[in-house]
Amino acid sequence: MRSIVPSATVAESHVALISSLRAQGIAVEPSQSRVNADKIWLTAPGEPIPAPARTVVIGGGDAERIVIPARDGAPARIAFGHTDSVVGNAFARALIAGPDMPTAADPESLALFALAERVAEADITVLINGPTGTGKEVLARTIHANSPRRDGPFIALNCAALPETMLEAMLFGHQKGAFTGASSGGEGFFRAAHGGTILLDEIAEMPLALQAKLLRVLQEREVVPIGATQPVAVDVRVIACANRDLQAEVAAGRFRADLYYRLSVFPLTTRALADRPQDIPALAATMILRHAGNRTTIPWPSAEAIVALTAHDWPGNVRELENVIQRALLFAAGGTIEAEHIVFDRPAPRAAAPVEADNATLGKVVQLSEFAAIRETLKACNGSRIETARRLGISERTLRYRLAKAREQGEDIAAPHGKVASA
Repeated sequence: MRSIVPSATVAESHVALISSLRAQGIAVEPSQSRVNADKIWLTAPGEPIPAPARTVVIGGGDAERIVIPARDGAPARIAFGHTDSVVGNAFARALIAGPDMPTAADPESLALFALAERVAEADITVLINGPTGTGKEVLARTIHANSPRRDGPFIALNCAALPETMLEAMLFGHQKGAFTGASSGGEGFFRAAHGGTILLDEIAEMPLALQAKLLRVLQEREVVPIGATQPVAVDVRVIACANRDLQAEVAAGRFRADLYYRLSVFPLTTRALADRPQDIPALAATMILRHAGNRTTIPWPSAEAIVALTAHDWPGNVRELENVIQRALLFAAGGTIEAEHIVFDRPAPRAAAPVEADNATLGKVVQLSEFAAIRETLKACNGSRIETARRLGISERTLRYRLAKAREQGEDIAAPHGKVASA
């Protein structure tokens, strides 16, 4: 586990930063600690630098906001005032954590990663469910990195990206001459992951016939390569990911129930980015540092840019955010990313123009139809906003905005029996 050693000055002037780092699982050690490769030193400007390549110099107060990664043996440097503390703390976290530590700031995201670290200690199968682009592989790598298998291989396999005819051979291996074109043998991904972890992404795409063979591997801890007559023992932890509801897939006959229960020993769920807005500034800072290249000045997102990012509904989740950040870096020629540099994959919906109460314009008709759809869906869901948002294909935050807008327009969209809609 990475640990930090803040100086007394930094510990006193950056309490929120130190607390958030501790909440993310980073150990905080006293300033008298000895220098070693596992520690990052946090110092104030003008203080001694114990290990330049592993030191972050943090300024504050009225200092000009800057962020400079560690380069050529020089320490990383960052400075920001109170008004820039949200982005400043996000940049500092990114500099301290490095590229291998997952990025999280939202309380529920922090709780999810803390749970993942606990799950990592037990050598059990894990099923991670969540929308595409919400960090399921990052969560899987966190489990592997915190497990006793951390020194073993981590092999990620996308079941939807491999030809169905080759998937069995690639998973379980094959012997020379087992099929046309098999001029040599292959060990397969399971044997390649021996002693480590294998991630089976988009597990719902696996053909039913192959699901039965995977079930045997999970039960017996052995594989039978194509063309072989004897099984080969494997010592592998399996983490499966799905972006569809596997229970619904089981009910539809597209996924084996016995395999589902074998995989779902400990289920975890990632949430859409729009439902965890506090992660957005932290992710943006991490991505800016990742994609800024060798720039002498790392652009700093303005408060207006952060507002634009957090107000978006992010249908593409973290992958869409990364696209937006790369565009912003291209458009921002100076040291600041402004709101006009934030270009989304699709334009934000335009606000409806104000209309007279007795003027039934097309926009008013559309709005009334939308309110009616929300009202009927809320009624069908017994007032559950979570289920209503899911059925309407929008985020809970978007639903809350629509309900508030309805109240402003004099439309009281209530749950059945006159109750207020529940979460």
